[in-house]
Amino acid sequence: MGIDDIVNKGKELFEENKDKIEGLLHSEQAEDVSDKVLDGAADLAKKVAPDSADAKIDELRDKADGAVGNE
Repeated sequence: MGIDDIVNKGKELFEENKDKIEGLLHSEQAEDVSDKVLDGAADLAKKVAPDSADAKIDELRDKADGAVGNE
């Protein structure tokens, strides 16, 4: 089995389970996990970036949060 076969199998599995995946991405559990991950990443970025970047970091965190979960 070559890399193309693996990629094609992955595409097939995705297409067969697209509705389930979509439901999971917009679930309460995904929201909780994504909030924790995004909060941690934003906090780390704020520690290493200048204070003037805090607003942009928050904006990017909120944009990413809108893509996952149910809020």
